[in-house]
Amino acid sequence: MDSHYHTILVAVDGSKTADVAFEKAVQFAKLDHAKLVITHVIDIQTFANVRANQRFIDQNVTEYAQELLETYEKKARAAGLETIELVIETGSPKTLIPKVIAPRVGAGLIVCGAVGMNAMERIMIGSVSENIARYAKCDIYIVRPKTVN
Repeated sequence: MDSHYHTILVAVDGSKTADVAFEKAVQFAKLDHAKLVITHVIDIQTFANVRANQRFIDQNVTEYAQELLETYEKKARAAGLETIELVIETGSPKTLIPKVIAPRVGAGLIVCGAVGMNAMERIMIGSVSENIARYAKCDIYIVRPKTVN
């Protein structure tokens, strides 16, 4: 069984769980001398009901996404990674990550964080990590949030 990955995709949103997923993805990329693709999907549903100042909001959200990915890129380079790609998309992360971004970049592994949702939220909207696990054609590594004891 070949567990060597050439391209590792990590989905980040700036949360603590995404930070842990990023750290794990960096470890995997270092072990396999793999390309690390860091992606952030601007979830259009989050901003769908906002109409006033739409252009201002779009610009700020895009700037935030770019700054977020640049921060992660600096951390990856400081950890010794050289081959890094940044991907920002707008749409549904549940669909774009497993069905569009991962195939386009040739990901052999997707690393993402699990977000704690209650049972009703999972029934109503499902989680991003759940959809990635369901639809991705490559291996998945889902990171659970670290808990403080």
